[in-house]
Amino acid sequence: MKIIALAPMAGVTDLSFRLLCKEQNAGLIYTEMVSAKGLYYGDQNTKDLMKIKKEERPVSLQIFGSDPDIMAKMVEEKLNYKDDFDRLDINMGCPTPKIVKNGDGSALMKNPKLVGQIVSKVVKVSNKPVTVKIRKGWDDEHINAVEIAKVIEESGASLVAIHGRTREEYYSGSADWDIIKKVKEAINIPLLGNGDVFSPQDAKKMIDYTGCDGVMIGRGAQGNPFIFNRVDKLLNEGVLLPEPTNGEKIDMCIKHLKLLIEHKGESVAVKEIRKHIGWYIKGMHNSSSIRGKLNELDSKEKIIYTLNNYINEIE
Repeated sequence: MKIIALAPMAGVTDLSFRLLCKEQNAGLIYTEMVSAKGLYYGDQNTKDLMKIKKEERPVSLQIFGSDPDIMAKMVEEKLNYKDDFDRLDINMGCPTPKIVKNGDGSALMKNPKLVGQIVSKVVKVSNKPVTVKIRKGWDDEHINAVEIAKVIEESGASLVAIHGRTREEYYSGSADWDIIKKVKEAINIPLLGNGDVFSPQDAKKMIDYTGCDGVMIGRGAQGNPFIFNRVDKLLNEGVLLPEPTNGEKIDMCIKHLKLLIEHKGESVAVKEIRKHIGWYIKGMHNSSSIRGKLNELDSKEKIIYTLNNYINEIE
């Protein structure tokens, strides 16, 4: 059975979205990144990011940082007492400037020795299996995913996930599946492939080509929680389900809004749903103009009314 995982995405994989993906058969759920320093200083936002429900398990709680001692201390003192998650993942792949400038995320790809120190110290104290997410390398002159993955394995981690792009590439161009294949051939622990999985066919092609133990889906799930059930059916039953209809996408979007309201309140939810609406209706007739209109609405009732009217007009 191949692992079908929801990738951690800051500002996207909150509780509401994770529950939708789980309902669609996502096999492993990753939370948004949690700052080890945020835990250290008792930041409330950091605590909010760690809200997990039993319905979404198995869950991998993802942390980031670059100080091995602080990370290990927070795992031992704060996270080991949480019994609502199943794996602890260390982020070494985030490319955003505000993360990288502090030496966190994909900046760690430049320092294999520090990678080993972080993983070994966290593994030593964690009462959950420790996994790590990495990238292909820092840039085209420093492609070292194989070396880093070996260090991670030797330091005691139980799984690696790799995005087939360098930090400098962000999400541009095409993901390099060859590097995923090379990492798989170099390590003995399970490997998840990440990058350019936008359909069930993509997932199957990645697994067939690289031999990886499963796929991690990020941008392919934005506005499209359906992808997990479709990938699951193709990989495990050989059945290619049809793409969701526009009506099904709108229904999912409304359900998403209601979950956001339940977990964050209406004023926050109507703002946060806007980016998701853009993903749900992408490619539909006249979607850009209706998106602009929806972005100006400030209540649940107005958004739902407008979405229902829109789908009635285009179908």
